[in-house]
Amino acid sequence: MGSQSETPGRARLSRDLIVRSALAYIDAQGAQKLTMRSLGSALGVEAMSLYRHVSGREDLLEAVVAQMLRGLEEDLDSELSETWQGYLQTFAHVVRRVALDHPLAFPLVATRHPAAPWLRPPLRSLSLVEDFLRTLIGHGFTEGGAVHAYRSFSSFLLGHLLLESVVQGAETSPVDQPLDEGGAQIPEGDAELDLADFPTVARLREALSEDHSKEEFEIGLETLIERIEMHVSQ
Repeated sequence: MGSQSETPGRARLSRDLIVRSALAYIDAQGAQKLTMRSLGSALGVEAMSLYRHVSGREDLLEAVVAQMLRGLEEDLDSELSETWQGYLQTFAHVVRRVALDHPLAFPLVATRHPAAPWLRPPLRSLSLVEDFLRTLIGHGFTEGGAVHAYRSFSSFLLGHLLLESVVQGAETSPVDQPLDEGGAQIPEGDAELDLADFPTVARLREALSEDHSKEEFEIGLETLIERIEMHVSQ
């Protein structure tokens, strides 16, 4: 990861360096304080130099989220993944590692514009969702069962990790949108979303877009109360 102490000349600037430096800045200062001017100052360049590589703050924040989640499916423990229970364990721990490594940036995973606005809940990485669904189906889950597991598991995971991030000082409110940040494209729909690389997500899109949050909350609450009751009775 690029250090904030680096002061590259304009010729050395690249999108990758800018994104990694933005993540480092958020890790230290929080997402609310990140501006093109503050990042340029940290890199020792004028803010306008950054626009050669990113179209604005929106584009930069999207890239930061992608940087945090990129390639996580490749980090999953293949031995654990031989069972669906083990897969859920390694999946949770890999995502939790991101939250622990970047507690001030992790809320962006849940509060940024989702890659697929219809996805419930909106885990930002479609490649992770694709891997999750495909793996559970490969372990004998029905498609409906895999979707149900995704919703329940992701709701638990994101909720718990966001709480951990808040304890570490993160803000979970959406980052204020700039009035003019280089004409960055802010996705408000998914008309142009290409799901060719995510065939399982595409096939199960209708089921993944259903909102069962109230029902899942009640089931989760009942399960928690039962576990507390079992603990107290021991």
